[in-house]
Amino acid sequence: MRSVGTRSSGREGAVKTFLKILRWVALAVGALVVAVALLVGYIYLRPNGARVDAKVITDSWDVANDSMHNSNTDMIQWQGQFYIAYVSSPYHFANDASVLHVQRSSDTGRTWQQVETFNPPGEDIRDPKFAVIGQRLFLYALKNTSFVAEPYLTVFASTEDGARWSDFRPVAGVDGWLFWRPKTRDGVTFYNSAYWWEHGKAALLKSTDGIAWEIVSTINSGGRNDETEIEFLPDGRLLATARMEYGEGEVIFGDPRGSTLIAEAQPPYTTWTKVAESRVTRLDGPYLFSYHDRVYAVGRYQPRLGHTGPYTDQGSCLAPKRTSLFEVRTDGLAYLTDLPSDGDTAYVGLVMQGDTAYASYYTSPINRDWVWLMGMLLPSSVRVVTIDLRAMEALANQITAQ
Repeated sequence: MRSVGTRSSGREGAVKTFLKILRWVALAVGALVVAVALLVGYIYLRPNGARVDAKVITDSWDVANDSMHNSNTDMIQWQGQFYIAYVSSPYHFANDASVLHVQRSSDTGRTWQQVETFNPPGEDIRDPKFAVIGQRLFLYALKNTSFVAEPYLTVFASTEDGARWSDFRPVAGVDGWLFWRPKTRDGVTFYNSAYWWEHGKAALLKSTDGIAWEIVSTINSGGRNDETEIEFLPDGRLLATARMEYGEGEVIFGDPRGSTLIAEAQPPYTTWTKVAESRVTRLDGPYLFSYHDRVYAVGRYQPRLGHTGPYTDQGSCLAPKRTSLFEVRTDGLAYLTDLPSDGDTAYVGLVMQGDTAYASYYTSPINRDWVWLMGMLLPSSVRVVTIDLRAMEALANQITAQ
């Protein structure tokens, strides 16, 4: 029979072993916590690495920089003034506290006066887009109730004087199609690209009054097609770029197939031809514009693509982002320069005056280099830059598309 002393000694040994294991577990957990804290601290404090060509991007300044997450800009010139729209919210994700601001400026965007706000009760509002149609300034936007920003409906408001705006109302007859930016070649018929609320396809629509829209054609189907933008070419063709996400519902790591589709169509724009698919970037939140008969784009760019596996696959939330300038060519995108930007950024508006362009966008603090996810959770600012278009063209002449 085992003695009481032996049993007591065995229990003491077991307790000592358990305490030793517990100390090692505590040390391991402590080391992990310290490592995570150091990593987060490094990402938070990491200095900005944007490559800004000072000959092209000649100036930049804040429009909105407060404690809010300011995002989703558009900008237009109308009746001699600049108008800007942007959304303020506690963070990037859907929130019924989001407010869409409309402001105007009489000094090319240096100072702004607020003229209207929109805050649909109980819903998130985002992705505003301006268009001058007839004698009215239209503002289109997307309603959303999903936390991870999956809009479901396009709404619009309009004004005759820039100060008094109608309420938002749905665009009738095209439920589920999410508008981007209306454009016209003749001032009579306006065309607009739209992507389907469940993703995966994009369509071309047209209107003569900005209110009643009809579908003209399918631009693309497949690849989890998202935001799609158009621009007229000198001979009347339409060029389109489309954000191709591919990964179904992948919101963290992105997808290595992520890309920008480039397609074109001859009048009457009923048939589209894919001309390229560029993996230079997945062009999120883009603005296409023309200068000397060449098409350029400003949109989101992911540097150091794929350098650390799934963490830097196209569209990864764990990778840094930029707002950048590209030329759009029939053989792909040619990266030109970054704008001062990082973290959560892009969604661009643009006004051209001669050889200068003014571009609005939003960004996390430009002295940091946050990953996209960190930028989504923390405050961001709306900014405007000036672009020297002659310097942009000279730079583009030196760059090969991919």
